[in-house]
Parts: sequence; C-alpha cells; structure tokens
Amino acid sequence: MVHVRILVTLKPSLLDSAGRTVTGALDNLGFSEVEDVRIGKAIVVRLKEYDEARVRAMCDKLLANPVIEDYQIEVLG
Repeated sequence: MVHVRILVTLKPSLLDSAGRTVTGALDNLGFSEVEDVRIGKAIVVRLKEYDEARVRAMCDKLLANPVIEDYQIEVLG
C-alpha cells in the first residue's frame, strides 16, 4: 500500500477570503509576523500502487478544480 497526500490550494492570483480572515484574526491575537495565510485542503489517498499519471488524473477530474486551484502530490512513507 502507498499513501499519497494531495494538497489543494487556490491559485495565487485568486483572492482567498478565508485566508484573509484568518490573517486578520491572527494579527488581532498578537501574531503580527503573519503576512499572509492561504487556506486549502489535504486529501490522503491509499493506493495499491503509485502511478503519478493516475494520481494527477484523479486530481484533474475530481479532487481539484484545475481552473482555480493548484495541487501538490506527496508520496508518504
């Protein structure tokens, strides 16, 4: 078994309203060193065997919206 973590975030050119809200909240809590926060999602998939092309196809077809989101694939363990 292979575990793959897929990190999905909005493209940098798009406004991340949730990230902006968290940035402001952290500043209000005294964490003034935080310049920006981007909110995304992490998806862990357990595979029988790893095939990068197949995982990218999963991302492009269902797990991420390639028009507005970027993703990174990380093989775990």
